Order: sequence, then structure tokens, then C-alpha cells
Amino acid sequence: MNKRIAALILLIVVIGAVAVLDLFFLSATPGYEGERSVWIPPQSDLAATADSLESSHILEKRSGFILLARLTGWGDQIKAGHYRIPSGTSSMDMLGMLRRGLQSPVSVRVPGGTRRERLIRAMARPMAFSEQALDAVLSDSAFAAELGTDTTHLWAYMLPDTYSFFWLASPEDVVTHIKRHTDRVIMSVTDTLAEIPASMTPDETIRMAGIIEWETSHIEEKPTISGVYHNRIRDGWRLDADPTVQYAVMLREGDKRRLLFRDYDIQHPYNTYRRRGLPPGPITNPSASSVRAALTPEEHRYYFFVARGDGTHIFSRTLSEHRRRANEYYRLMRERRQQAPSQ
Repeated sequence: MNKRIAALILLIVVIGAVAVLDLFFLSATPGYEGERSVWIPPQSDLAATADSLESSHILEKRSGFILLARLTGWGDQIKAGHYRIPSGTSSMDMLGMLRRGLQSPVSVRVPGGTRRERLIRAMARPMAFSEQALDAVLSDSAFAAELGTDTTHLWAYMLPDTYSFFWLASPEDVVTHIKRHTDRVIMSVTDTLAEIPASMTPDETIRMAGIIEWETSHIEEKPTISGVYHNRIRDGWRLDADPTVQYAVMLREGDKRRLLFRDYDIQHPYNTYRRRGLPPGPITNPSASSVRAALTPEEHRYYFFVARGDGTHIFSRTLSEHRRRANEYYRLMRERRQQAPSQ
């Protein structure tokens, strides 16, 4: 009898050990490839954390996870954040990650050549902060001054790239990081120059670069286009930059559209066909290649350029030459519009 009892006790111990091993130390996840993400919001309790893990299709053994969290007290130590959980992770290891805050950064893709509201939307989307919180930071004059600019220009310093941040990073930290990165890009160019073209300040560089950004997506053309604008500035001409007219129309009407001849006569601070010099603020957030082009214009004698219709441009030295090529472009555009319905 004693042997049977001993054997039964041993069996119970073994079963219990296997159960504990399975619940706590073996995989608590379903089978999946690689890693899966989970976002644990601030002030999440143990149940809410388990809910987040389950809804992210990461936690398969909820009961074991919760039991271990309560037995160890780790359920009260869980840190909010974004985590990447590998397939096959045990409840023990999962709780270890969460209580130590071993977060994984998220990717923030800053689009280039975009509008302020779209920029804000793209930057806030992967982060814990709201669009409204980011907008407030970009509109904070004291904060902008600390970063060496103003609220008119700050948003345009958000250099297009993909950045890594922790999910709970503040909008102030995100904006500061990207602004300083842009400052370094500008300095990396200016440090190589004997003289800064037109003695442009960083804010003026961003404004010029924004115009170049909207003029062309062809990187090899950007220094040539920059040279045209610098030639006009040097000789006291108006910039006559179509992107500034487009921006003025957008501010008035809320969206971009094809420019009409009458648009070039609108009275607006950003219309460089009517006002001399650079516009009072940036029209977009330029890419690094446009920033470099603004500071390193190509030396040439061109004063005009017109689109070819394929995204590139033809450059001219004289107004008569430019008008002839412009008329060729307008004719090409009319032909394309006439052919469009039949295609």
C-alpha cells in the first residue's frame, strides 16, 4: 500500500511538474514565423496586458501567463511600450521582457515634399502620441526657438527618411531628433563651402530647397535648377517659381490643381511672380538632395527652364528661347489632354 501511495504521489508530482513546465517554461505562443508586435498602452493592468497579447495573436496560454505573473508579482511591474515577441517565447521569458521594458523601436517614415498636415499624419501614425499633440509641438514658438528656428519653418525641417523611435517617445523628442539630423545635413554641406550661396541662412536654405523639391524628382537636375534660381537672385530678378504659386493656390483653395495663367497674378505673399526674393516660409519639407542642391548650385548661364513632359526639364539662357520651348510644352500637354478620353 505504501508503495502504491508513494507511486501515486510521485505521479502527481511528475504531472504537476510537467504542467508547470508547460505553463511557465515552454512556448506560450502559437506557431508563427519570426516575431510579432504588441503595443502595451500606459496604465495597462495584467488583464489588459494579456488581452493585448491575445489580440496580437501572441499569447496562447493566458492562464499560465496570468498565474505566473501573480505568483511572481511581475504582473505589477509590466512596462508600457512596443514589444517584438519571437515565436516560441515562454510565459516566463515574455513576462521578463515586459517587466524589464525590453522594447523594440518603431519605424517612423517621414515622407518628402509633402504638406504640413500630411507630414503630421505620417509621423504620428506609428507613435503613441496623437496628431494634435504633434501639431501643438510644431506650433510652439518657444520650442521652435530652442531649436533655432520658428513655427513657420520647423515642420519643413522634418527631413524625409525612416527613423527609429520608441513608441512612447514624446513628440518633442521626435521633432528634436529629426531637426538636429537636418541641421547636421546642412552643416555637412556648408562646412565644405568657402562661401554660402547668397549668404543663405538655414531657414532660407530650407525655403529654397523646398522649391527645388517641388520642381523635380530627378536628383541629377536639382543643382541645375538651383543654379537658375541663384542666377535670378544674384541679378535681382524675381524667382518666378511655379511651386510657390501652386502653394499659394493650395493655401487659398485647400488642394493642388493645374495652374492657370490667371494664377500667376494672384496677390499672395508666396507668389514669387509678384514678390521678389524667397517666399516668407517653406512650401514643403525638402529631401537631403534638395538641401544639398540649394547650397551647391550648378554654375551656368541659364535663367529659365520648362518641363519636357517626362519629368525632366529643358534649360534656356534667353527669354525668347524659353518661350519657344514653353510653347512646345503647352502644345504637348494639349495633345495629351485631347488623347486622354480615347485611351
